[in-house]
Amino acid sequence: MAAIDGSWNRDYAVYCFVTKAIIKQTGLGWEVHVRDDGLDRAIDAAGGIAQLARKIGISQPSVSNWTRVPAQRVVAVETATGVSRSDLRPDLYSERAVPAEFVDPVDAARAQEYALLATLLSAPPSKRLLEQLAALTGDATRLGRAHAALADAAANAVAAKVEREYFDLFVGLGRGELLPYASYYLTGFLNERPLSRLRADLTTLGIERVANNSEPEDHAAILCEIMSGLADGRFDASPAAQRGFFEKHVSPWMGRLFADIESAGNARFYPAVGALGRAFIEIETEAFTFAN
Repeated sequence: MAAIDGSWNRDYAVYCFVTKAIIKQTGLGWEVHVRDDGLDRAIDAAGGIAQLARKIGISQPSVSNWTRVPAQRVVAVETATGVSRSDLRPDLYSERAVPAEFVDPVDAARAQEYALLATLLSAPPSKRLLEQLAALTGDATRLGRAHAALADAAANAVAAKVEREYFDLFVGLGRGELLPYASYYLTGFLNERPLSRLRADLTTLGIERVANNSEPEDHAAILCEIMSGLADGRFDASPAAQRGFFEKHVSPWMGRLFADIESAGNARFYPAVGALGRAFIEIETEAFTFAN
């Protein structure tokens, strides 16, 4: 089974620079948890634990307690450091239910689009990612125009200001301007029935939520990451199952989230992300409706 896991909290932990291990004091003595190579590479690429924590918008102690990158943080860490997700978590991203050469080019493109949206919803883009986005080219299609607008927004963006923009939109002091969760958009409350239904369907698909995951699975970034995996064959599911997942857990609300991001009054970069997401979800909805 694929796993969506979370960081584990410790009463006391210190970083040992010699062994690159987490050392935890317990009532029975000391436990040593050696970090894996993928996490070491990410920390080195970011310039240290504190820098990695800052880049992905979480506290330094949280990163200090990791022995590997939690699944829900893989996209953000990849974005911040340039270390590929297959290197960060080979247990999740190396094995594919469908070999890459057998994935339809349209589905591969869909997977990339979902992965991009997951990246931008999970953490603010780094300076490197903004430079890559600025190089996007568009065309006369609806999605092509959205890509061009995103490229223009990225070209004029400053990473530090975008980081603050992301914080104001999705994190905030207490809560952000927007709550990107299915439960909230469908019921007005967090952790409601849509989340329990989603968890049941993830179990059916073989996508398991490991205990201690702090982020509910109905977060838009996680749902986009799941849709990316369904599209490119990383998760084994029939076209009918993929369509059913989209129609049940994505299309009823995510377009409204992207519309809200697009109209966020104080944002400068993320409205272009909202426009891209809204256009893409509309195209997906039309495509699945036609297929049905």
